[in-house]
Order: sequence, then C-alpha cells, then structure tokens
Amino acid sequence: MAKSIQLYLHVHQPWRLREYTAFDTGANHNYFDAPASSAINNANILRKVANKSYLPTNRLLTELLTKYPGFKLSISITGTFIDQCEQYMPELLDSFRELVKTGKVEVVGETYYHSLSFFYNRAEFDRQVALHAGKIKQLFDVTPTAFRNTELAYNNDLGKWADVHGYQAVLAEGWDKVLGWRSPNYLYKPANSATTGLLLKNYKLSDDLAFRFSNRNWSEYPLTVDKYIGWLEANQGDLINLFIDYETFGEHQWADTGIFDFLSNLPKQWLKKKSHQFRTISEVTNSSEPVDTVDIPYTTTWADSERDLSAWLGNRMQQEAEHYLYSLAPSVLATGDPDLINDWRRLTTSDHVYYMSTKYWNDGDVHAYFSPYKSPYDAFLNYMNVIRDIRYRIIEHHAEDK
Repeated sequence: MAKSIQLYLHVHQPWRLREYTAFDTGANHNYFDAPASSAINNANILRKVANKSYLPTNRLLTELLTKYPGFKLSISITGTFIDQCEQYMPELLDSFRELVKTGKVEVVGETYYHSLSFFYNRAEFDRQVALHAGKIKQLFDVTPTAFRNTELAYNNDLGKWADVHGYQAVLAEGWDKVLGWRSPNYLYKPANSATTGLLLKNYKLSDDLAFRFSNRNWSEYPLTVDKYIGWLEANQGDLINLFIDYETFGEHQWADTGIFDFLSNLPKQWLKKKSHQFRTISEVTNSSEPVDTVDIPYTTTWADSERDLSAWLGNRMQQEAEHYLYSLAPSVLATGDPDLINDWRRLTTSDHVYYMSTKYWNDGDVHAYFSPYKSPYDAFLNYMNVIRDIRYRIIEHHAEDK
C-alpha cells in the first residue's frame, strides 16, 4: 500500500512575564522585559533554544529538502515567536525563510498569539487569525490554506469554521475516544463540513519521537530509523500524520540523544520504496478523498493524558484568569491604544494559564518542565497583577477622554 508521511512541526515561544508585583501596578507597564540576568529573560531564552534547536534543525532540514526531491513538510509559526525573532534575532527568521523558499514547506495558519480565543471571543479569534495570515503573507509570500488551532484544540464548531473560511484542511488530535475503532491514518471530513479535510495526529508514533526517544527505561530504547519505519509500515492506513513541536529537535531531545541523526536518516530510508512519500497537509486534501466523517462535539487537544482543555482550564485559578482577561476585551479594544491592545493580546497566549496547572504525576511533571515559576500559585498571582494594571490603563484612557 502507498503510504505518505505528513511531518508537521510547530514553532512557538511565548512572551514570558517578568516578575510583576502589586507595587508595580499603576506604576510600571512593562510586563515582559525581565532583566538580562533573569532566567525568564525572553531574549536569552530565544537565543538558547535557537542555538540548540531552531538553527541546527533549519540547517539540517534545508539540506534534506535540497538533497531528497521527495522530502516535504509543514510548519506553523506563532506571531509571538515571529515578533521575538524580529526584535532579538532576525537571522533566525531568515533561516525559516530559506526553508519556505525551497517550495517544499507549507506554512499552516493559526492564531497570532497562540490563544484560546476561539472558546471565549469568536470575533477576537477571527482578528488573531487574520493578523497571523497577514504576517505569514508579509514574511513568506504565502497564504495559509490549512489551519491548526492552539494546542490542536478542536471540536465540530472549529471544523465548520474552517470550512466556512475556505481552509482546505484542519488539524486535530487522533484521540482514541473520538475515533473508536477507526485509525488516524486516513483523511476524514469534519462534521457539518462541505469541503475541508480533517487530518488527525497519530499520537503514538508522534510521541515516540517527541517524548520517548531518549527515555532509557522505554522498552523500545534505542529507537532506530529502521525500527521506526517498520512501525510506520505496519500501521493500517495510507497517511502517517506526525505532528510534533519543533523544539523536539535539540531542545526537548538534546543533540547527544541522536535525534538529529534520526531526522537526517529518516527521509533517505523512507523514500527508498517507491510506494513511500512525504506530503504537505494541503497536498493530502488536494489529492485524496475523505473516507468518513468524524463527529467531535466536545473539545480535544494534544495535551496531557485527558487530551482536553484541562491543561489550561482545569482549576479555578486558570478559569478566573481567562474570565478576567477576556472580560476586558471590549474596553481594551475601545481605547484604540496599539500598545495596550498588543500587551493584552500577549496575555491571551495560552502558556500563561498552562503555568497555573495543578496537575500531578506525569502531566504535572510536563507542566513544571515548561513553567518558569516555582508554583502554579506564583504564576497566577503574577498574571493577575498584570491584569490589574491593564484595568488601570483602561481607566486612565477613560479619564483622558473626559
């Protein structure tokens, strides 16, 4: 059977908040510029991850795309990542431009600020998607034809939205509770969709690379390319959707684990068979017909063992933070102040509430790995201090208007 790999890599860095106390509220509106000596300095974090992950991965991918005509992939890049590149590291953005210039890399659309706005403010969601599409067009001269929501958050409403807005494809998690007996390795159609295709992540094969690759206690360690291709070939279906974070290469899986060697050898070994391909997301929907409709009435994501929104909205702190944030939207937008609006939108980035998670066991370990805070409660208090200052700035605008 002919099989194709859809390798999709997601690039994101949030604007992390500096330590912002109650004494800063009303006095200092600088939320994101931590001192250079701080562990949460955004410029330092970007440069560190760039040197470990983004730059070597981009060099390798550009080499592979040039060397193997059949190799292709898809990427998405958040607006918050792009903004940091423009401010701190323009050469990193240039390396992504070189990738896209090969003509073999699709850029997938999403929200500019990596937000959960689809679930709180649909008009704001539309604005953030439009802002992202405009930025991608400006930087890469392409218009996204495939879409992924933040953290692969998906339900029937999003599928219908993608269809109404003319997207050829939308991405989601291939979660067992949604698929039942079906395999994620086929093209599906969202419920209530006329033309949009639905591609579902093969989470088992994706997570073998993203999470288990360097785990010496894993029964399959070490994972070789030949072994992995054997698993791909044994999977039922014609599509192998490998959806992973870009930072898998060099940051989450360090170079000394052999992850770059694995990536280097995968195209060569996979393309040895004429029945094997790599395709971009939109290429699949342009050349294949959906085999079935998938009904997903409740929201799924690619995070944590529950695969739902509980990573971001699972406790009262997270819920309260998002409630207060989005309740300010009309007042913030009414000011017309571009700096205030941009600051507020940076606060919609889902990472801020992710840091507030109080989960335990394996999921809790993952949250703690990404969080710059000592505890979820510190993350909440710091964030709410900033929210209070946003409210103060709104009041200032009203006073000036009188």
